[in-house]
Amino acid sequence: MKIKLVLFLSLLFFASCSSLRTRNIVYFSDLEQEALITEEVAPKRLTIRPGDLLAIEVLTPNPETNMLFNRGIVMEEGAGGGGQMMRQQGNQNEGYLVDTRGSIDFPVIGNMLVNGLTTEQVRDSVVLKVREYVQDPIVKVRLQNFRFTMMGETGPSVVEVPADNEEVNLLEGIAMAGGISIYGKMNNVLVIREAEGVRTMARLNLNNKETMYSPYFYLQQNDIVYVEPDKAKVTGTSFIRRNWGFAAGLVSSAFVLYQLLK
Repeated sequence: MKIKLVLFLSLLFFASCSSLRTRNIVYFSDLEQEALITEEVAPKRLTIRPGDLLAIEVLTPNPETNMLFNRGIVMEEGAGGGGQMMRQQGNQNEGYLVDTRGSIDFPVIGNMLVNGLTTEQVRDSVVLKVREYVQDPIVKVRLQNFRFTMMGETGPSVVEVPADNEEVNLLEGIAMAGGISIYGKMNNVLVIREAEGVRTMARLNLNNKETMYSPYFYLQQNDIVYVEPDKAKVTGTSFIRRNWGFAAGLVSSAFVLYQLLK
């Protein structure tokens, strides 16, 4: 009787194992198995959009001019009419918020349209305008609030990207969030993107090398990446939540049966 019970439980175990669906958990598994593969890659630069926060620094040989162009230095009359003096207004590190029209207000220069430009193009534009006042200015422009959100079978988090990095692809984003768990569906990664009043949703297959050529492979400001759990986890979680009482009773019955047969 004991042998029959062992055989029955073994068959039940192997049957349950065989029902598990085999999944491909290898990134770009269709990539050629060669020691070296070389491809040309064009730079993927972010473009400025409303809501972005820009850090702009102007450097000139004149310290007073530097103060004037770097965030809110105003000229005002001294006490008792004793000439003009400079006073700092605001914090230089606050940055310049791009408004809904895609513009920023820059000291001395005034309103500047930056929507759709890269940080390099914004820098060149500021250099041209500052040259009207001083010679040989050096201008640095960085995006301060580049972030994206990871959800699902990764470490859920809002990832803040350092200001000196404007090229983050999907693999780097997943790594920043801790990677995809064993339950994540690598062939069905959803990227949600909003730009210029339009929301787009793209599903990417990380088993397929063609994903690297998708316009959604490189992440942009405020993207949301969702890694869907596989059917095994969804089914298992739902079964346990709905049938935990039944499962407990089944285990108890199996234990009683074992005690009776031993």
